[in-house]
Amino acid sequence: MEQNARNEGRAAGGARKRRRGSRRRRSGTGLAPLLPHILTTCNLAAGFYAIAKASTGDPVQASWAILAAGVFDVLDGRAARMTNSVSKFGMEYDSIADTVSFGVAPAMIAFHAGHFMELGWTGWVMAFVFTACASLRLARFNVTAGTYRGRFDGFPSPAAAGVVVSTVWFVTFLRDTGIDVNVPAVLPAIGVALVGLLMVSPIPYRSNKDLPNLSGYRAIVIVVMIFTALIAKPEVSFFIVGIVYVLSGPLELLYRYRTGKSLELIAPEGEASETSQGPTLVKEEGPS
Repeated sequence: MEQNARNEGRAAGGARKRRRGSRRRRSGTGLAPLLPHILTTCNLAAGFYAIAKASTGDPVQASWAILAAGVFDVLDGRAARMTNSVSKFGMEYDSIADTVSFGVAPAMIAFHAGHFMELGWTGWVMAFVFTACASLRLARFNVTAGTYRGRFDGFPSPAAAGVVVSTVWFVTFLRDTGIDVNVPAVLPAIGVALVGLLMVSPIPYRSNKDLPNLSGYRAIVIVVMIFTALIAKPEVSFFIVGIVYVLSGPLELLYRYRTGKSLELIAPEGEASETSQGPTLVKEEGPS
């Protein structure tokens, strides 16, 4: 009888260990659940660094920091899903980090690199329009699944930050090649404000989930061609890609208006998910 009791005790202990192990697998173990938040913090740090460098007159270094923030923004969402640590807290924290990195920092870079201070109060307002619109864009994404399948409602905030970054690179490239770029401060100020307004507009923009599925040799060839074109002269190619993407939304809207074609609506239950939106509640759409 004593032997049976010991066997039953061991069996019960084994069952408890299996249950604890199962709970650990569901919730992540060790530092794994913290990894998405660490990556989001790196995103926030990169945004803060970009603001600091822009304020000290180094827009190129600030632009590289925005690029780093974008990488961390992609990684934190993937890490959250891999470690099964997607959470409401992660979604809110990620949105705050994105607001700094893709809302405040690009506006500061544009303000200083574009010499908006020459415009006085108007220059400050133009830069703030970008920040306010990026914040509204991210908040809207958190509460709505979007309208059309495979499309973002408005211009994604990371892409908007990318337009600012690529413009800084392009202008620096022109100056390094001996081309004197001297435009009135009002032109980049208007451009930044317009990009900001596109973020809160209802204009649909293609998302990465709308890209065709390619596989095999054809996919390799296309990827190599695109990669080669981008790295050949990144200061020029990224700027061109950014401008094309900015114009693609309004041009496609005009095309659909003229042809009478329409986009597929998202089902009421909706799907959603920003470019990354870090440790967020995963939805199926795509951004900011």
